[in-house]
Amino acid sequence: MTDRDLLVTVPGQALLTALGTPPAGAEVRVWDLTGEAPADRIDLVVPPYMGASARLGALERVATQLVQSQSIGYDDVPGALPPGHVYANAASVHETSTAELTLALILASQRGIPDFVRAAGEGRWAAARYESLADRRVLLIGYGGVGRAIEARLAPFEVELTRVASRARSDEQGFIRGIDELPTLLPESDIVIVGVPLSDSTTGLVDADFLAALPDGALVVNIARGKVADTDAIIAEAGSGRLRFALDVTDPEPLPAGHPLFALPNVLVSPHVGGASTAMMPRMARLLREQIERMLRGDAPLNVVYRS
Repeated sequence: MTDRDLLVTVPGQALLTALGTPPAGAEVRVWDLTGEAPADRIDLVVPPYMGASARLGALERVATQLVQSQSIGYDDVPGALPPGHVYANAASVHETSTAELTLALILASQRGIPDFVRAAGEGRWAAARYESLADRRVLLIGYGGVGRAIEARLAPFEVELTRVASRARSDEQGFIRGIDELPTLLPESDIVIVGVPLSDSTTGLVDADFLAALPDGALVVNIARGKVADTDAIIAEAGSGRLRFALDVTDPEPLPAGHPLFALPNVLVSPHVGGASTAMMPRMARLLREQIERMLRGDAPLNVVYRS
């Protein structure tokens, strides 16, 4: 390398292939944060997509300019990233796929798809009338990038949408309610989508009181983090048949074999795959290329969310 070269590491061949020829002035190597680091100074490090926080300790003896995550959430990073690093999340990579899965979970739950699949597996024709998505009162809790992507995809379905953020405010679409208003909003909601980041204030947000405030038959969709919801409270409401759930995230995660959530017919579980689609790698490569080019120009990186 010359003095002007940037050293970049990616965790595997898939991202290396998706990136293609790197920008001039950058050298890209494969390092998954196990084994010896390829250099004492790595300008830009991309950790693995899954289980990244458990490997961040490998940066204890490595100087970096930027640690570029492949995930949006970073609640587990402050306790894992050694001092002296700048950490960026993967905003722009997962919003579309997560919104797609959210709509898929809602539509499957509303239109009885799991019941149809179970009946087909038993060789039964099981015609029935199920809930629509049209005309439902939808409460969207969490209005970041994923929330906005969900909102855009809900628009053609003719729902009555109420948006909720950490504080009340207005934007070009109208009024956004504050999370402190949930006690008055929940009783008027047919579908609740939970997409908040995990923090001290959102841990256990979906508890027994939250669920008790919902009307009979309501659907709760959690695409946030498992610890945002109280699993025992979910099991109690689902077990009684009063509420329905679609969960891409759970607590614990992964769910152990035989967990009660798997046996409940009114609970649809997907294994935390909101961002795991074929859209991920090209979008991650696009973000990585942008970060490399910015660093080569001397510009500040995008999406910085934490400095250790």
